[in-house]
Amino acid sequence: MKVTFSAFNLHKSLYSKLIIDNWKIDEGSSWAVFATDQDVGSLLLKVLTDNLKKSDDYTGHVNRTASKVAHVSLIDQQDLLESELAKDDTDFLNRVDIGSNVYELIFQECQNEMLTQSLLKELDLGHLQSHGFRQLSSGETRRIMLARALAMEPDFLVLDNILTGLDIAHRQSISRLLTSLSSRDKNPIQMLVIFSREEDAPEWIENIALFSQGEFKETMVKMSWEQHPLINQIKEQSAVQSQNIVSLIRRHQYQPNSIEPIFEIKHGQVNYLDNIIFTDIHWRIENRQHWQIQGPNGCGKSTLLGLIFGDHPQCYSNDIYIFGKKRGTGETIWDIKKQIGMVSSALHLQYRVSCSALQVVLSGFYDSIGLYTIPTRKEREQAKEWLAILNMSQYETTSFRQLDYSQQRLLLIARALVKQPKLLILDEPYQGLDYFGKRLIQTTVDFIARENLSQLLYVSHYEDDHIESIQNTLVFYYDIGLECYRTKVMKL
Repeated sequence: MKVTFSAFNLHKSLYSKLIIDNWKIDEGSSWAVFATDQDVGSLLLKVLTDNLKKSDDYTGHVNRTASKVAHVSLIDQQDLLESELAKDDTDFLNRVDIGSNVYELIFQECQNEMLTQSLLKELDLGHLQSHGFRQLSSGETRRIMLARALAMEPDFLVLDNILTGLDIAHRQSISRLLTSLSSRDKNPIQMLVIFSREEDAPEWIENIALFSQGEFKETMVKMSWEQHPLINQIKEQSAVQSQNIVSLIRRHQYQPNSIEPIFEIKHGQVNYLDNIIFTDIHWRIENRQHWQIQGPNGCGKSTLLGLIFGDHPQCYSNDIYIFGKKRGTGETIWDIKKQIGMVSSALHLQYRVSCSALQVVLSGFYDSIGLYTIPTRKEREQAKEWLAILNMSQYETTSFRQLDYSQQRLLLIARALVKQPKLLILDEPYQGLDYFGKRLIQTTVDFIARENLSQLLYVSHYEDDHIESIQNTLVFYYDIGLECYRTKVMKL
């Protein structure tokens, strides 16, 4: 597909915009797009899939030749999951409704059995083909979204942070697959790959377009991008702003009671239908300990965190102690949640209510999805401080659902931090953040751990995300004999 932008200017909001004075994408030429801040991916996707409407506020011209375009993004993934949740008939059936399974979701895009089986194999989905979409981890659903896009047999493929949420092995295998698809002799696929992590720069693409504050700045080869002064400028700016966030946390900090253990599980096991996800977990978290949880996609990391947070239905069928109390001995879920801050993809999906950006942050004081309590004056002042420090004060009354995915993620992180929790659970916290946002939050998390402002439970698949102050690791591994996952403890 050939695409030419000329004096193009699209404004979705004060924060979200796409400005391209002059950019030409030649037929068959693949590009990588790196944005230092703001979500240009969703706007580029809108333009390239010819979804601009008369109501959209844009000027200039975009000319593109006819082509079959497919795309993968976190928003696509969220939309499909919401669609599957809306079709959940478990309440009306005498069984669990798993919804559309993996095979069906891929086959419906191509109606081709041979292609479906090939994609199941290439994307390591064969063992999951009978599983419902809602049963799967975020990394597994990411691979399904790519399989669905490839099932359309596109000429042009737009991939918005395609590697986010994937474990190391699957990042490597998908990178090899995309390299092969873009360079094959017969019907190579032209690609536009948007990335916000330095380590996710696609190795098979040499041309990079650089965007900053939504504006197309320049094009360059990969070596020039790696040494670009703007990257160091962003790093320095995020470090300064992280210090401001930590100062805000210190200003409102209080010292909760220290109770042993923070969390303990004995002989932990979780089943789903006839499948054992993990078994025989023994894990104890002492006061002032930070932990990282590692393991491949689908091993049960988020499920284990759900047992701690109290959102998983099997938290009462396991032998669990939380903040010194045995779970199920009279404590309420709100007694537990008021001491925990949580950021995860599951929470992001659940936050589908209609409320403003300010209300999202305020809801952190009450551990609610949405705001149903009148906040105090002090709470409102603190929440507004968080909006200001994240440069989002102008969105105080803006609906959460109208904001970009990256903006939503920042608000959910502020929601977790605003009440100064004893325990801070960060399950892939940087997913969906732009480059500046990721640097900002990672530096902040490092400060929090170093100064013990909260205890961290931290999940990330990227080695570069390691926090030096985290010295304890719980590692999931697959037990072939038991055909399920187990864990082991490692200390640095």
